Amino acid sequence: MVAWMDRAASLAKKAPIMLELWGNLAPLIIVSAALPLQTILTLQLVRSSTRAAFAWVTGMTTVRLLQGFLFGIVFAASEERAGPDSPRFVLAGLLLILALLLYVKALRKLLGAEDEDAPPPQWLTKAGSMSPLAAFAAGAGFMTVSVKFLVFTLGAISAIAEAAVDARLSVLTFIIFVVLAEIGPLTILALAAIPSSQSAATLDAFSDWLRRNNRLITNVIGVVFGTWFLLKALKQLHAI
Repeated sequence: MVAWMDRAASLAKKAPIMLELWGNLAPLIIVSAALPLQTILTLQLVRSSTRAAFAWVTGMTTVRLLQGFLFGIVFAASEERAGPDSPRFVLAGLLLILALLLYVKALRKLLGAEDEDAPPPQWLTKAGSMSPLAAFAAGAGFMTVSVKFLVFTLGAISAIAEAAVDARLSVLTFIIFVVLAEIGPLTILALAAIPSSQSAATLDAFSDWLRRNNRLITNVIGVVFGTWFLLKALKQLHAI
């Protein structure tokens, strides 16, 4: 009974911290999941080879998990040295970069510029003939060199480190972040695994919808979440 009460008290104490943490992670998840390249390439790959599409997503996931392990150690050490009321310069800097990237992306869309996150034509051409090994390498390479996705991941790692929860909960939280940030590709793989005409029609409809609404999605995300990240960064710096 005493052990149960202690556990309940511990959970109650962690609840506000976890609510604040997921409040920080939710916009990062939404924006990361909404960027089109990972979803468009998964759709293209799954039409020719489900194994190649699975390898592509596995490559991206592997790099994200490695980044979480490597940068998690660095950020955790930084948080241990910082006082509880100290400005969070690392997280604030990452959020400011995210706000700038999203504002610039929305502005480029409004001005009719080409989408820098759209898949290069040669990628779409090669996607139809990629082997699983090549698709894994492409997914890992893409996630390694993409500045936007790296900043999203670093922002999540920094937010988790700032929450100062125990190691097991930190790892679990980051894994959930990765899964939710890749919810588009993972959903596509789940639908592709169902051998039915209905799942194929759903994938085609989703592809058409994504292509038609890509500009609107980009502009809304850029303005709304760019502003959210900017305000959050200023709060981390104790400027507001």
